[in-house]
Amino acid sequence: MRARLPLVLLPAGTAVLYLWHLGDSGWANAYYSAAAQAGARSWSAWFYGATDPAGAITVDKTPASVWVMGLSARLFGVDPWSILVPQALMGVGSVWLLFATVRRVAGQAAGLIAGAVLALTPVAVLMFRFNNPDALLVLLLIAGAYCTVRAVEKASWTWLALAGAAIGFAFLAKMLQAFLVLPAFGLVYLVAAPTPLRRKVLHLAGALAAVVVAGGWWVLAVELVPGDARPYIGGSQGDSVLEITLGYNGFGRLTGDEVGSVGGGRGWGSTGWSRLLGSEMGSQIAWLLPTAVVLLVAGLWAGGRRERIGLGLWGGWLVVTAGVFSSMSGIIHAYYTVALAPAIGAVVGIGSVVLWRRRAEPGAAAALSGALAVTALQCSLLLAGWSTGLAVTVLVLGLTAAVGVFLSAVAPAAVVVPVAVVAALAGPGAFSVATASTPHSGAIPSAGPENGVRGGAVFPLGGGRGGGLLSAPAPGAAMVALLRGDSGEYRWAAAAVGSNNAAGYQLGSGVPVMAVGGFNGTDPAPTLEEFRELVRDGQVHYFVGGAGMPAETGSDASARIAEWVADTFVAVTVDGTATYDLTAAARR
Repeated sequence: MRARLPLVLLPAGTAVLYLWHLGDSGWANAYYSAAAQAGARSWSAWFYGATDPAGAITVDKTPASVWVMGLSARLFGVDPWSILVPQALMGVGSVWLLFATVRRVAGQAAGLIAGAVLALTPVAVLMFRFNNPDALLVLLLIAGAYCTVRAVEKASWTWLALAGAAIGFAFLAKMLQAFLVLPAFGLVYLVAAPTPLRRKVLHLAGALAAVVVAGGWWVLAVELVPGDARPYIGGSQGDSVLEITLGYNGFGRLTGDEVGSVGGGRGWGSTGWSRLLGSEMGSQIAWLLPTAVVLLVAGLWAGGRRERIGLGLWGGWLVVTAGVFSSMSGIIHAYYTVALAPAIGAVVGIGSVVLWRRRAEPGAAAALSGALAVTALQCSLLLAGWSTGLAVTVLVLGLTAAVGVFLSAVAPAAVVVPVAVVAALAGPGAFSVATASTPHSGAIPSAGPENGVRGGAVFPLGGGRGGGLLSAPAPGAAMVALLRGDSGEYRWAAAAVGSNNAAGYQLGSGVPVMAVGGFNGTDPAPTLEEFRELVRDGQVHYFVGGAGMPAETGSDASARIAEWVADTFVAVTVDGTATYDLTAAARR
């Protein structure tokens, strides 16, 4: 019974951490909450990932995460809990599945360490309590890793195909980022599967086909439907999923050449490996990142065949993903690093257990002792600006544990192990609790006690009060009443520039609001001519707010629409926001 207690505490503790005061974040990322609301009311909007029930434009990603939230909202009603609880449950599932995967190659202790590290990584706590696509992405990537480990054990083409299907579906969550793990998965199978090379190649070809089918069916379906019979594809300039896959959300993130990106590809920080350790990303993911590097190298040296398989898989995941994040010249946010958390947890779990088992050997003892010292130093540095007392405590405990491991012949394991675990997890654990205690909203969330609301102050839109490019407005009672009045007579109760502005009004009023220009306001959807035709046909009741950011790249259609509305109709101030009745007589 005592041996099973940690197996219960790991998922139970994770669930408490991820569900605790979850509703305090409200709609979290209103952009995706509005899409979930739309999907709960329209199966067409749900399938395409449209941001409003009438289907003007989609989110600028593939819609798998919206499918999950939309189904939950349809079943349990549209509210913050129905949207955020699925993310938390995916977090619990990710922690448990990581434990199960690591246990198969390195034993229960390694699996528990891996699961605990993932559960207490601040950026993981953030994203499993938030409604961006990353929660589903991480769960599916870990599922792919589990299937790959099972495939390697007996050279099973079935398990390998399932791994491919998991990664293909992960593509439907966050596009090409899902494919960063494929080199590690393929190489491990090619090297370690107990079957002839020719058969390995055939199995890998089948798995690649599974990736294409699982991820490509939706892309094909959308591309085959005429543009006038579905929502416009958000984030694209040509109404194409392939365009945003390869451009805005693909290679453009590496090169910085992202048509339609506000800011012209500037301001995303310097590239290089130090990026992950810097002030923006370090507190999100880097608590045990240097430790993982030390344990990866030492574990490959000291481990047996099964442990090396695990380290090869997770180490490859870590190196490739970290390398891509470090070299991106385009849009990158600190929360993307949640994709590194499972790999860091697995490498730390496997590597530490491998070295502990061989601690009687000077080389293994020195490597594990060095890893603990690195952990103490890194965590204390990250804690220094937040909690000096905890930083000093972690440093002392970590260095004490490092000495104890090096002198394992005289230091009792019953003392060294708990001290080492506390030293390694106290820092990220405390920061994670602070993260869970802080409401988070906006388009760019960040873990920590002082990073709750991120958004509109950076790129303000001239529209709704409290809203902006990266955060949604909270409409007052007068605006809500205005939008709801006679809303059933119109396809869209209102239109507003930018998806977050539109999302705020839609979530607040419960009626469809068109996001003119998509997320950044730089998509040509609709064009001025198309919008004027919609107004002539009486399909849009109000236009709320003004123009967005000037478009350095992409379309200026939204600015032209806002200018035409301002020149043609009379503005009425509602809750401090300029509002235009598009059904009133045009200004003479």
